Amino acid sequence: MSIGWIIFIVCTIGFHIGLYGMFRKAGIEPWKALIPYYNTWEMVNKMQIKKYWFFLQFIPIAGQFITIWLYIRFVEYFGRFSVLHHAAAVFFPFIYFPYLGYSKNERFAGKKVVDNYKKSSAREWIDAGVFAIVAATIIRTFVFEAYTIPTGSMEKTLLVNDFLFVSKTSYGPRLPKTPLSFPFVHHTLPITNSKSYLEWIELPYKRLFESPVKRNDVVVFNYPVGDTVIAEYQSEVNYYDYLRSYPTFRPGGTRETLLAERDDILVRPVDKRENFIKRCVGIPGDTLQIKDGLLYVNGKPGEVPPKSEVPYYVTTDGKGTFPEEFLTEELNITGDDDGQRDMMQVPGKPNTWLINMTEEQARKVMSFPFVIRGSVMKDLNRAGFGNTFPHDTAHFRWSEDNFGPLWVPAKGSSVTLTPENIALYQRIIEVYENNKFDIQGGKYIINGVPATTYTFKMNYYWLMGDNRHNSQDSRFWGFVPEDHVVGKASLIFFSWQHGPRWNRLFKSIR
Repeated sequence: MSIGWIIFIVCTIGFHIGLYGMFRKAGIEPWKALIPYYNTWEMVNKMQIKKYWFFLQFIPIAGQFITIWLYIRFVEYFGRFSVLHHAAAVFFPFIYFPYLGYSKNERFAGKKVVDNYKKSSAREWIDAGVFAIVAATIIRTFVFEAYTIPTGSMEKTLLVNDFLFVSKTSYGPRLPKTPLSFPFVHHTLPITNSKSYLEWIELPYKRLFESPVKRNDVVVFNYPVGDTVIAEYQSEVNYYDYLRSYPTFRPGGTRETLLAERDDILVRPVDKRENFIKRCVGIPGDTLQIKDGLLYVNGKPGEVPPKSEVPYYVTTDGKGTFPEEFLTEELNITGDDDGQRDMMQVPGKPNTWLINMTEEQARKVMSFPFVIRGSVMKDLNRAGFGNTFPHDTAHFRWSEDNFGPLWVPAKGSSVTLTPENIALYQRIIEVYENNKFDIQGGKYIINGVPATTYTFKMNYYWLMGDNRHNSQDSRFWGFVPEDHVVGKASLIFFSWQHGPRWNRLFKSIR
């Protein structure tokens, strides 16, 4: 277990032990302090404030402010109104709450004391707001962050509009490269659509209490090829894919002409690139290969996530249809765009459907009497050659379903540079590890010195979506450097599809 996790666990225990004592003094059954969200519900009731404050906690990002504000308010009911006490509640609750809960000098004073306190309502809101913003910023940067699933690339492990907690302590919290930024906004300010950060100060990569990513972890990371962005497309069409295809619709077009024609090309630092979420299937030193759509790691079949989707052809006799409730409840297929992509009628094949589903779901579909047959889609190599990393068809005749073998670079390891493999490693050398790279007369020049080998400065990872045929992942843009890793997806705290998905609340992610 990493030092970061040990510290997190100790602080969490201290926090709840303290809250247990505070509840007992407040006349609330103390065991209720140990249950997340139920404890804030009891606090709202005890403080006799409006019930909607409890439900506002579930708003992504903003809900963190509300939760912190509720704890500050609860401290005030112990008669503690000063800035010092509020600061202790925000930054050191694992020490301060046990003091309030068990010190003989502290007691629960109740609503009358709060009502008699002379601080203005405006001052009260300002004080609580400042502490909430500072605390939530620290929590979001170093402990955990809320994240929403925007696409179906991880289905059915994760669904569109699942709301997650992403643990920053699992791999060690990363110091922000751009510390001067507007709180709770990733890279673009709303309304003005301008940068949310300043680049006056840029910190070098540093991770506190570092711990490596483990194979098969579900990881949130900064989009590696998101260093340059066309604002019109953002991450939907990455800049490098656009640049490669540019000469086909702009004969003779080059990078220089593209830059001259467009005024919406942006450059972003590592921590302000788009957040993606995928499963880590390859760790440093692994050798990966995909054969006919099946992943192999170090020569052995890779682990298949139990909820991963694959496309199936399903043929019916035309006399029956799947019940609407079965489609929505069992297959999670609705009439919206995502649902249409998960179930499509195959052109030219009457009564034949292409359905994305898990193995368990496929068994349920095949059990219907009107289903004649079903089989996993075998139309492999549909992306064609040249669409996948490293975009060098002279040396790599790879596709998304037949790919590799590929070795994942490890920190401190070295590789011999050749014309046959330079496409795999040039971006690592030049962009991720900030070297000046050039090719002169068939020789490789790194930082002005001829080189035949290169030693990697960082670890790298290979990440893929569980929904393998609907995922923009490492097969298309390559390795994920360790400094791009944000955190580990750990818990689904809310989920929504035309209403709450109650069966997904508080589910751990595997």
